[in-house]
Amino acid sequence: MRVEVAYALPNKQKIITLEVEEGCTVRDAVRHSNITAFFPDVNVETIKVGIFGKTVRNAEEQVLKEGERVELYRELTVDPKQARANRAAKTTKG
Repeated sequence: MRVEVAYALPNKQKIITLEVEEGCTVRDAVRHSNITAFFPDVNVETIKVGIFGKTVRNAEEQVLKEGERVELYRELTVDPKQARANRAAKTTKG
């Protein structure tokens, strides 16, 4: 079956289409994607993942379905609440 693995940085993104066996887990797809060839800093064993924007709690057990896209999530560099506060502060000053 066909699935995708996607990862993005602010200036670069990659979506890899894979053919996998039925019963393939989310973590298996990440491992088979060879994403580290494009993003060497990605740790395929520990990176947080989701399917179409919904976080997967157990990537070792979650089985994929035909056509699903596995998304790899970067660690946040700024708390989202703080980022909104920073934007709001800029708007009120400007």
